[in-house]
Amino acid sequence: MRFFNTEGPNVAEDHYCLPPLARWDLDAILTLIDQKKYFLLHAPRQTGKTTCLLALADYLNREGRYRAVYANIEPAQAARERVEVGMAAVVQAIANSARWLLQDEDAQSLARQALQEQANLVELEAFLSQWCAQSPLPIVLILDKVDALIGDTLISLLRQLRAGYSKRPSGFPQTVILCGVRDLRDYRIYSSVEQAAITGGSVFNIKAESLRLSDFNAAEVAALLQQHTLETGQVFTPEALGAVWTLTCGQPWLVNALVYESCFRVCEGRDRRQPITAEQIEQAKENLILRRMTHLDQLADRLREAQVRRIIEPMLAGAALDAVFDDDIRYLIDLGLCRMAGDQGLAIANPIYREVLPRMLASTPQASLPPIAPTWLNPDGSLNPDQLLQAFLDFWRQHGQPLLGNAPYHKIAPHLVLMAFLHRVIDGGGTLEREYAIGRGRMDLCLRYGAVTLGMELKMWRDDEPDPLTEGLAQLDGYLAGLRLTRGWLVIFDRRRGQPPIRKRTFSSEMSSPQERQVTMVRA
Repeated sequence: MRFFNTEGPNVAEDHYCLPPLARWDLDAILTLIDQKKYFLLHAPRQTGKTTCLLALADYLNREGRYRAVYANIEPAQAARERVEVGMAAVVQAIANSARWLLQDEDAQSLARQALQEQANLVELEAFLSQWCAQSPLPIVLILDKVDALIGDTLISLLRQLRAGYSKRPSGFPQTVILCGVRDLRDYRIYSSVEQAAITGGSVFNIKAESLRLSDFNAAEVAALLQQHTLETGQVFTPEALGAVWTLTCGQPWLVNALVYESCFRVCEGRDRRQPITAEQIEQAKENLILRRMTHLDQLADRLREAQVRRIIEPMLAGAALDAVFDDDIRYLIDLGLCRMAGDQGLAIANPIYREVLPRMLASTPQASLPPIAPTWLNPDGSLNPDQLLQAFLDFWRQHGQPLLGNAPYHKIAPHLVLMAFLHRVIDGGGTLEREYAIGRGRMDLCLRYGAVTLGMELKMWRDDEPDPLTEGLAQLDGYLAGLRLTRGWLVIFDRRRGQPPIRKRTFSSEMSSPQERQVTMVRA
């Protein structure tokens, strides 16, 4: 029985999968190859690049006009700045793939010869020249994980490919396709030899095109899920299909992980007569986030990068992007963390990422929290909002100041500490939903615990800005209206210089919003 794949390339006999070459404009790619072009394919991690590249190599080899070799050169990353070791790993990877895909035993002996004879760090160029000269057909070389290489190793790879370019196709590959997460123009490669940062575009100026593999569209998501229905008889309700698309926006790994979790884990007993519902999709989403699957865990590493922080930190705070380079925005889009959402501008790529990013940032403050007794629960285990408010005020006065220093993004440290506290609250069986976007000037939180739903509006008061109370009340009205609630919290974090200590300035008061909703205003 086939299943939804979340690890490695798809194998049609084992996995539900869409025709990989249908995700590209195959005619355009074949035209580039016929014109002897060198070009790039880039896309975020786990979007199906390797599956598509292997399918392309297989297509070209079956067509019979070219000999195509796919090689993963990520092992050369281990060489770090030892260029000769890195180039040897690249040559060996290509030779191994040639033997695997083409049964080409000559590639192995040519690789050994090049590695033995070349002492001037051009063994890749020498090997490719000799190999292509002996090949009965023009060679198409597909190099995957190119951006895993760093520094002088990557520079050497690109320059050797450029040096042999004029000898194609009889003495060098007719086409080279480089594949990675980012576009080559975004590479900033530091050369220890030249003591300078070099752009990928300048060192590899023979690039003709840069193609991006897109996410699934709604029809492709439905077609992928339909394969499971046809094979097992288990259907997805229309609401479940809509939930998969809404939560993932077609990100391939998320689609596969979400429905695998729903079909093979959440669906107890694997009774295929029972349909997959929207509730099961929602539970699957929570399971993936709580387990911090490898794909989601990789986001935590990205959040530490300065380029990512410059975008994500103001986005979480609802602030405008000030003095952000276009390269930073393009980098986050290439990573798949963000997307351009039409008239709404830059946005987090999908609702699951939008949920994961603040959760991960709040994990450090959460780990630093002291033991907190659940005084916010009634004797029957239900949530008491008034007791929750008092527990938060007591917690903030006592622990807020030191915990702010543990938050990884200092400009939104109060948001992260409050979310860490609320995660302690929902550990007993609730959920915490977040809404944020560039330029909104706020973050919205919705805490659901049993029969209780509590909407919160978080605002910052910074130097040289007016008191955000009036604006916050109006914004909270709109948020509560969407939740169909008549009361909520407005939390204003005072981050102006020269304020009294947190324990002295934290208090709450009751007031009405412009639309006569009951508001608990917290100043902290």
